[in-house]
Amino acid sequence: MRAAHFHEYGGAESLVIEQAPDPHPGLGEIRVRVAAASVNPIDWKLRAGTLHQLIPLELPAIPGRDAAGVVDEIGDGVQGVSIGDRVFGLGGVTGATAELVILSAWAHAPDTWNDEQAAGAGLASVTAMRGLNALGSLAGRTLLVEGAAGGVGGAAVEIAVAQGAIVIGTASERNHEFLTSLGAVPTTYGPGLAQRLSALAPHGVDIALDTAASGSLDDLVAITGDPTRVATVADHAGGQRLGTHVVNAENDSPLLSAAAELGRQGRYTPRIEQTYPLERIADAHAHAERGRTRGKIVICI
Repeated sequence: MRAAHFHEYGGAESLVIEQAPDPHPGLGEIRVRVAAASVNPIDWKLRAGTLHQLIPLELPAIPGRDAAGVVDEIGDGVQGVSIGDRVFGLGGVTGATAELVILSAWAHAPDTWNDEQAAGAGLASVTAMRGLNALGSLAGRTLLVEGAAGGVGGAAVEIAVAQGAIVIGTASERNHEFLTSLGAVPTTYGPGLAQRLSALAPHGVDIALDTAASGSLDDLVAITGDPTRVATVADHAGGQRLGTHVVNAENDSPLLSAAAELGRQGRYTPRIEQTYPLERIADAHAHAERGRTRGKIVICI
């Protein structure tokens, strides 16, 4: 199979397209012929080597954690999926940006999503839903999403709105119209946030989800009045210091299925900022690394 590789830690230019051995699924796994794979922050951080002490990789490595495509091989112990089914999901921390990928968590992709949207749903939806679930019931509560225009933040906004929350999202002014389209009340981030929120939510903000790691956790705790009313999926050190909920993404098929059901209902649609062909994966990684994205960056295989 063709796959993207990096043979050493470094910049996006270290990515090359090469042949790699075809993988085969083990117990509880499926193999998917990939239509598209997304680019997540962890992908370029692993490639750059900034996480090598926490997550050491065997090099060369294939970047990518989530993908969408058609099932073409099924491992032992797998039920509820057949050869030819269109799915999206998660594999290991690497391996997805290739013609074939092994998934250990997946769901059937709704017909309402194209392949690029399905590819952008895996890690973003699981991360967002685990962060939201840590905050308890959302119905009727006012939720602040910090970093609401990114892949995880945008998913969190739509999923929270679908669950009955009143959502305020922070983003740069150029993304405010985008946040409105997701169902959030937009505001800018940074100094003066509490004052802006007092005008937007005169009865206060009940809960907050940080997806940006922008150094705002102290402010979010002050705004909500209680660290247990704040969850972060991005600033683990800050969350542990303050006692907020600290959430990691996990390969969770039930959460993927819940996201897919919202997709079928038209209540959650992964937003794609830009797609790139596999041959331009270096450009895709460089784009992601610059940050300030509006939705997901996706590689079309």
